Order: sequence, then C-alpha cells, then structure tokens
Amino acid sequence: MKRGSVISFIMLFILSAGIQALASESTKKNVFVSILPQKYFVDAIGGELVDISVIVPPNHNPEDYEPSPAQMVQMAKADMYFAVGVPFENTWLEKFSDINPKMQVVYTDAGIEKKPIDRHEIFEPRTENPGHGHEHSHGVLDPHIWLSPPLVKIQAGDILKGLIDIDPGHSDIYNQNYLRFIEQIDRLDRELKSVFAQGSLGKKFLVFHPAWGYFADAYGLIQISIEIEGKDPKARDVKQLIEYAKQHRIKLIFVQPQLSPKYAELIAAEIGGRIIFADPLAENWVDNMRSVALSIKQALK
Repeated sequence: MKRGSVISFIMLFILSAGIQALASESTKKNVFVSILPQKYFVDAIGGELVDISVIVPPNHNPEDYEPSPAQMVQMAKADMYFAVGVPFENTWLEKFSDINPKMQVVYTDAGIEKKPIDRHEIFEPRTENPGHGHEHSHGVLDPHIWLSPPLVKIQAGDILKGLIDIDPGHSDIYNQNYLRFIEQIDRLDRELKSVFAQGSLGKKFLVFHPAWGYFADAYGLIQISIEIEGKDPKARDVKQLIEYAKQHRIKLIFVQPQLSPKYAELIAAEIGGRIIFADPLAENWVDNMRSVALSIKQALK
C-alpha cells in the first residue's frame, strides 16, 4: 500500500472511530441523582448506557445544599432525575422541573416507610402519665434509606423501572444488570448479618448525626445520637451522654465528615475515647458499608 493510501486509511479509521464514539455517547441517557451512593446504584443498573451527574458533591451536606448555576444549566439536558428524599430536594426538585419540564422524576423512596428520628430514652425524663409513656418527637423523618441493604433493593427496583421507561430498547441489559446488583446486595446483607451475628443484638453505638438508624434496624443494633433534628445538644444532654458512655464503656463516637466534630470531640475527651469518621455519603457504597460495619462491630466490644 502506498504511503498516501496508508495515511488516508489511518485518517478514515480515526474519523470512523470518532463518529462511532460520538454516536455511542449520544445514545446515553443523561440522568441526575442527589447523592454519591445513588450514583453507585444507578451505575450498577445502567452501566455504559447512562451518563450520571451527582448534584451534591463530596464533602457537602445534602440537608442544606444549594445547586450551583452550572448545575442548573446542566439540568436542562437531563432525561431523568432519581430523587432519594434528602431535604434539599424539597426546595429544588420543583425548580429543576421548571428548568426542564420534560425531565422525568423517579422517587426511589416511594413505598418505603420512613422512621421518625427520635431522641433516645436516655434523654427523656420519665413521666407519670399512665398509658402514654415517654414523650417523643415525631416531626422529622429519617432520610438515610440508602444505608440499609434491604431498603436499597427497593430503590434498585425503582431505578430499573425508571431506566426502562426512558430507554425500553435496552430493557434486557438493564434487567441483567439489576439482577447482578440484587445478588451483590444480598451477598453484602448476608456478610453484615454475619458480622453482627454473635452477641451484638440490642447493642448501642454512639453517633454525632443520626444517619445510621436504618442500618441499625437491619442488623439489630441501636444508634444513640448526639445531634437531633439538626440541633446542637444542650449542656444537660452532653452531661447525660458522657455519663451514659462511661456507664456502658463506650469509647468510640462515629462522626460524619461533612459536619463539625466539636461536640463529639468534647464527649470523647471526657470519656477517654476517640472519634471515627463514618461517611454515609461515600460513593463506593459496598466497600463503605463493609468498612463502617467492621468499625461499629469494634465499637461494640
């Protein structure tokens, strides 16, 4: 083959490959999620057929996050938004839909009964009111449903339905990916049940922010939170927590890295303990769940 022909062939090959890449890119569905763990879920089911954008970046709090102007512009190209029920969605989902009325919104928390974030009974004075027991606050529901493998299976089903709805031509691929993801969740669930199988039932662990309630429910544990409903603890609460931790020999306090560890550090110093960062918003969901489970197991000893 002559030199000129070789060059022409190479250029034609490069051009063809570029066109194919662009065509492949254009067939991807643009989907948005609120938090990084959701990216893991959608990627597991959508794979190379989806282009995923995450609204809340690392080290930011989804309770009060405000999307950037650039993110608002990007929202105009979204085919679908997978909501999970975090607080900022209450304000911003309607605005996202105003920007892009054609965008479909899938509420992956639909059908999941959320639990109220209650203060633990160690903070509640006993009352002499027969038939009523302790007074609890039921005003705030816990949004952290992605930290329970059984609840993630429900979310995965909603993600599957959403992707098939906007891309029915690839339903076989989505279904295959979904089944593999469900198997992965089931393996993780069995592994975590094994971690907490011996002597952990009803054991309590101390957290700053009450993110791990559904996780605790799934594995027979009880979380005790320093912060409730986004409010710093009162001096009386801190004193009660210190006394309780000393009484139950609690030495580890789990802190979310997106939040200030000030009160956790204060309590840790008083009980001769230390804080451990446990991120409920880590992107690698499976590895993070394993890591946090092992840390909590260590804290229960």
